[in-house]
Amino acid sequence: MIASIRGPVLAAGAGWVVVELGGLGMRVEVPSGRVAQAVPGDVVRLHTSLVVREDSLTLFGFSTEPELAVFGHLIAVSGVGPRSALGVLSALTPSEIAGAVTNDDDKPFRKVSGIGPKTAKLITLSLAGKLTELDLGDDASVAAVAPADALADGVSQGLVGLGWGESDAQQAVQDARDAGAPEDSAGLLRAALALLQASRSGGRGSRSGR
Repeated sequence: MIASIRGPVLAAGAGWVVVELGGLGMRVEVPSGRVAQAVPGDVVRLHTSLVVREDSLTLFGFSTEPELAVFGHLIAVSGVGPRSALGVLSALTPSEIAGAVTNDDDKPFRKVSGIGPKTAKLITLSLAGKLTELDLGDDASVAAVAPADALADGVSQGLVGLGWGESDAQQAVQDARDAGAPEDSAGLLRAALALLQASRSGGRGSRSGR
């Protein structure tokens, strides 16, 4: 696992840099507009994540540990690949991402190329409560846990965004809570979604637009 890389920049482009390391040139994918502004000769130190695919090994690099941590959380969200996660971090800082998640505001994510409305909503739901431990400096307070009512409303709207009817979504959230579902967005969403899917399989539920 390559955890970090430090060395002079040999070349740079939109969203990538080549860093010299022991006589080799390592290409690192980076958030555009930040590290990508480096010019040949600059010395950079990047916190990195190596993404392994069947046909490729891709190194992603970030100037700060919070960026790396947020990247890890983003690629764990269904429908968000490394390139999309990099796009989010190119458009938003970790503090801005934490603020959007806390406020259940998916609009900033929808502005990112490759992130659709459903995926944007999943990001806000899946990351809820997971960014509170990051050291975001003076803006760390934006990652406070949302009130219970806001939590239920956010999960309900997330289910609506996934195609379920509003009344079905609200009832599923309430039923999930009554059954002891976790009081966090991701856990409550999974529990409510499981109830809806079970109801649909049994012919007792409906999904709007289907």
